[in-house]
Amino acid sequence: MGRNTERYPVDEANSLWGVYKTVPFFKVVKNFIVIQMARYTPFLAMKNWLYRTFLRMKVGEEAAVALMVMMDVMFPEKISIGKNSVIGYNTTILAHEYLITEYRLGEVTIGENVMIGANTTILPGVTIGDGAIVSAATLVHKDVPAGYFVGGNPMQIIRTKEQLEAEQR
Repeated sequence: MGRNTERYPVDEANSLWGVYKTVPFFKVVKNFIVIQMARYTPFLAMKNWLYRTFLRMKVGEEAAVALMVMMDVMFPEKISIGKNSVIGYNTTILAHEYLITEYRLGEVTIGENVMIGANTTILPGVTIGDGAIVSAATLVHKDVPAGYFVGGNPMQIIRTKEQLEAEQR
């Protein structure tokens, strides 16, 4: 239940000094403009179209991305959101980390029928399983099993799928 990232060591100063060796400058500019348009538009269909068309993200039907959600500006194509999932207000989804001695890249996979609360941060290399619930203001630093309810910083399991099913009976 960790994070699945690829690590790339750097020889220079911290890895941000070589950022445009890892991603083209004009790609970042285009992504930034598209992401800012999507962050402020209240039209879900338009948002999903922008993500799919210009950022090459995989976004399922009826996925709902709330206002102010910040997608990874460098590698948005590494993010996928399943159908009928909700991404809450002001959530940040990262597919990269630039560190002192290395940078890391990782796919972020959000399953179907997932609920992600507002102000959540999702780190690179994380998979959130189908039907999972992520509480508001959670730091998602490892995988979330399908159907689980998680929350907090650090993220912890609040209820397992089996516990949630038992409560609903």
